[in-house]
Amino acid sequence: MDRNVGGLDRIVRGVVGIWLLVVAVAALAVGARGRATIAAVAGAGLCWNALTRFCGGNYLLGIDTTGDNCDRG
Repeated sequence: MDRNVGGLDRIVRGVVGIWLLVVAVAALAVGARGRATIAAVAGAGLCWNALTRFCGGNYLLGIDTTGDNCDRG
């Protein structure tokens, strides 16, 4: 897999991913299991994107935010 997530995109995905995981824990604490599940899956996905620096959606749309895509011509 080529990296296609970088820079500010990576930071935003990491921050929003962690925030969604916190929301999932809070939702679980008040008994909103459905909301907790959705937030946990979305948060884990965003954190995974930030860690691996790869996003399948970016790949399908041809988006590369790494900044080193100048030489791929």
